[in-house]
Amino acid sequence: MDAWLDKINWNDDSLVPVIVQEVGTKQILMHAWMNRDSLEQTFESGKATYWSRSRKRLWVKGESSGHYQFVESIQADCDNDALLITVKQKEGIACHTGRYHCFFTKLVKGSWVETEKILKNPKDIYGK
Repeated sequence: MDAWLDKINWNDDSLVPVIVQEVGTKQILMHAWMNRDSLEQTFESGKATYWSRSRKRLWVKGESSGHYQFVESIQADCDNDALLITVKQKEGIACHTGRYHCFFTKLVKGSWVETEKILKNPKDIYGK
C-alpha cells in the first residue's frame, strides 16, 4: 500500500527536503522537511504537514497561525530526493515572520536586504 513512500530517497536522518510553491502565483513560499509520517499525513489529509527539526515533531502548517496550506500536488525530482509541493496558501501568509513568503532577504552588493513587508505582526498571529 505504501510503495510510493518507499520510492523516496530519504537522507541519513530519514528526511526529504521540500520546496513549497503557491499554485496560482508560482511564488516559492518556503522550504521545509518531511519524514515518512508527515508525507503520508499530507497525502491523506490534503493539508501540508512537515517535520520540525527544532521541535522534533510533526507540525501541520497553520496549526498555530491559521495560515494552512492546502495541497494541490506533490512532485518528486528525478532522483526522488527532493519534493515540490504546490499549495493554496490560506490568508496569503506563509512565513512565521508575518510575510507572504520566507524568501524575503536578498543579497545586494554584499549586504542582505529585506525585500518584503510584514503583512501581519507575528505577535498578532501567535500571541507572543
